[in-house]
Amino acid sequence: MIIVHYLENSRAHRILWLLEELELPYEVKTYKRGSDMRAPKSLKQVHPLGKSPVIEDRGTVYAESGAIIEYLLDTYGEGRFRPEKCTDGYRRYLYWLHYAEGSAMPLLLLKLLFSRLPSQMPFFLRPVAGMISKGVAAKLIDPQLIDHVAYWEAELSRDGYFAADMLTGADIAMSFPVEAAMSRADGVGETKAIRRFLDTIRARPAYQRALEKGGAYIYSRS
Repeated sequence: MIIVHYLENSRAHRILWLLEELELPYEVKTYKRGSDMRAPKSLKQVHPLGKSPVIEDRGTVYAESGAIIEYLLDTYGEGRFRPEKCTDGYRRYLYWLHYAEGSAMPLLLLKLLFSRLPSQMPFFLRPVAGMISKGVAAKLIDPQLIDHVAYWEAELSRDGYFAADMLTGADIAMSFPVEAAMSRADGVGETKAIRRFLDTIRARPAYQRALEKGGAYIYSRS
């Protein structure tokens, strides 16, 4: 049976969602974040980097969300949840699958880290740290985030999904960046297509079952 090493309130929700869409049996091993919001050291016993998601299947450990999605679709997908190869849809599918972690998440992590920086500093340094954090966000992070969100809006306005006129693994990969951005981004402009996308994926029974299996997920509503 597939084992999912699941860190609460994390990108691992996407893997549970895909497993539910594929109707595969799996076991969830849940890990709680520490007071510093980091994963516990026990995850390093599963994978040297101690990150989530990680799955175990047939005696092998798989890490990295995109790689896990590809493995599950290669092994169990039977042609589902990705366009036919050598089509424009498949090209878009590959792009968005890798864009999710390669382009979107680094920017969102910077946004999160700088927002938390002041609270991690000694009390007397927090005002200065706050000014630095706000300055970096306003001049470097937020303008890029606005561009990315506008890009998503344009892409989703075509047919409601990122890669084709149906749900694919790319949409599952993109769900976390989109949900996180909608909870953190200010002044991003029109997001009607993004909101429709979020309403659509959250209404899927498999998405709801993943929430039940994984527990609280802070980005499931925004």
